[in-house]
Amino acid sequence: MEFIAQNMAPVMFASLIIFLLIGYPVAFSLAANGLMFFFIGVLLSPYSGGSINLAWPLLHALPDNFYGSRVMSNDTLLAIPFFTFMGIVLERSGMAEDLLDTIGQLFGPIRGGLAYAVIFVGALLAATTGVVAASVIAMGLISLPIMLRYGYDRRLASGVIAASGTLAQIIPPSLVLIVLADQLGRSVGDMYAGALIPGLVLTGLYALYILIVSIFWPKMAPALPLEARTLGHGVVSLLVALAVTVAASYAAYRYLAPAHGDNADILGATAGVLFIYIVAIADKRLNVNMMSRLAQQVIIVLIPPLALIFLVLGTIFLGIATPTEGGAMGSVGALIMAAAKGRLSLDVVKQALTATTRLSSFVLFILIGARVFSLTFYGVNGHIWVEHLLTSLPGGEVGFLIGVNLLVFFLAFFLDFFELAFIIVPLLAPAADKLGIDLIWFGVLLGVNMQTSFMHPPFGFALFYLRSVAARVPYLDRLTGKQIAPVTTGQIYWGAVPFVCIQVIMIGLTIAFPQMVMHYKGTTVDPGTIDYKVPEVPGLSPLGTQPAGGGAAPAAPAAPDLSQPPSFGDAPPAQPAAPQPDLSQPPSFN
Repeated sequence: MEFIAQNMAPVMFASLIIFLLIGYPVAFSLAANGLMFFFIGVLLSPYSGGSINLAWPLLHALPDNFYGSRVMSNDTLLAIPFFTFMGIVLERSGMAEDLLDTIGQLFGPIRGGLAYAVIFVGALLAATTGVVAASVIAMGLISLPIMLRYGYDRRLASGVIAASGTLAQIIPPSLVLIVLADQLGRSVGDMYAGALIPGLVLTGLYALYILIVSIFWPKMAPALPLEARTLGHGVVSLLVALAVTVAASYAAYRYLAPAHGDNADILGATAGVLFIYIVAIADKRLNVNMMSRLAQQVIIVLIPPLALIFLVLGTIFLGIATPTEGGAMGSVGALIMAAAKGRLSLDVVKQALTATTRLSSFVLFILIGARVFSLTFYGVNGHIWVEHLLTSLPGGEVGFLIGVNLLVFFLAFFLDFFELAFIIVPLLAPAADKLGIDLIWFGVLLGVNMQTSFMHPPFGFALFYLRSVAARVPYLDRLTGKQIAPVTTGQIYWGAVPFVCIQVIMIGLTIAFPQMVMHYKGTTVDPGTIDYKVPEVPGLSPLGTQPAGGGAAPAAPAAPDLSQPPSFGDAPPAQPAAPQPDLSQPPSFN
């Protein structure tokens, strides 16, 4: 009994892992584990030697935990339903189809062009939707049949679609970054700013992998044949349009600079982009054909999602809006984009609201279960046990980061990112803070690591999403009439392995180059470089120096007589001294 009582924390944690591996729902596993060990802990408290601090009245703290600032009144988590709603409406609006078709035509003439298009569109969808399932399913339905039609290797095609969809985990406005910021007690805006460069670097590493494959194994990623390039040629026209946009932006900047100061560059760029967008629409509607069809389509398709990205992320980074307000504006922008495409209907809104309610309830119940678990776990000094365990790892800060990332990487085989964020992160954060690790950097590291939970065979959700839309049996291609072989589950799993390795490399790069994340703090000023200058006042000399013109310094004036009131101007006439009262007689009030 004494051994169990004094080691209640590791027993409780191991019990939770067993609950989860059995397959019991996460929210109920957390709550049931917490309540069961609370009962056991109260009974074993006399045998614990003071290591268990649990008593029945402590259960009264649960309602405050539920309705306090950590759950029901948490403004940070309010951003989750907004971004979820925005992503689902955009997915229903057909934006992914338009982007994949247009960018595929733009990159089509080069080897691996369709794979580059999938990566580029995956990054754009990540910056607008922030929902992995929507990105993977949309690209799997649209791009996978086209890639198989033109001879792409099935493993490469499957891997690049699944990996590009998971970019929604690390590129803002990611839902996991919101949860991590809440669990670490940091600003969502800072977390978004810190994760932006690692997300773009990871996108570049994916593209670099496709480049290497297209050079050494060109048959795995062929170029689009000439007959498939329906938009024709027009890259020169697109470059001219880009040059015109830059010139218009610069002219607007020069015009607006005197009146708007620091905001003139953003306003000028907005004016230039709006100008070329209006020109492209007018050119297409009036059949002027001043631009090529490719240039028209790229401009018309790309600018609305880029404008939405600026509406959401730009306002957050500029400090104009909070993440919750940015999500609300993004939801309105998504509704406007869907209406502009003629895809907004009551059924679409109902589906988006249903999915948003389901995900928000899922997050809320996990968070409530986590509060029950943490109440008991802290009562048995579990946080101290975890802190001692992690801070005693060899290697100091680097050893801690390597050990924690190995732990999260292993647990990601069995748990998804919400479960990891609500169960593991609150236990790791105090130890990281004690070691002096910046928690934004730590959170971005965990975000990149948790991204692998979508790609791990055999439980990667991105692989399941792709499996649900990939062909299971041979089928006839509707364009060529040829029979296309199905995509097997083994090909999807093997296709994910290189991209999981790339994500692990990205974790190492983030540890080795923390400035990719730490730039969120802005420019750091060294106090030793600040030069303090006291302005000279006529008639006064700096402290400790002779007055100008040489000579001895004048004698200091006599100390003022503080027993008398100050005199302003002529001295007042002397007042007669007040008579001393006779204290031997009682006072008279006549």
